[in-house]
Amino acid sequence: MADRSRDPEALERQIERARLELAQTIDELAERVNPRNVAQRGAERLKDEAGQVAKAVGAMFTPAEGKDGEDDRPGGGIDPRMVAAGVGAAVAVTALVIWRRRRRRR
Repeated sequence: MADRSRDPEALERQIERARLELAQTIDELAERVNPRNVAQRGAERLKDEAGQVAKAVGAMFTPAEGKDGEDDRPGGGIDPRMVAAGVGAAVAVTALVIWRRRRRRR
């Protein structure tokens, strides 16, 4: 009979454990779908992609130096820092426009 008196207690502990796990899972899901967190993840992804684009564009316009150390292209080529600055400015303006549109919807 001692085993039967423990069975309800064991069952209650198991139910309580399952309830806590379920609450934790729900909290994690709520955190994932929180609009602010989704927007932050999107902004981070956009920054990463913009950085990759800036690197790729910068690599395309790096000076092709000849044997004498001079740039062989006419006009001296494009400064990759200026390209990166332009891409950064475009990303900043785009992020600002998106942020303001979302702010107006509230």
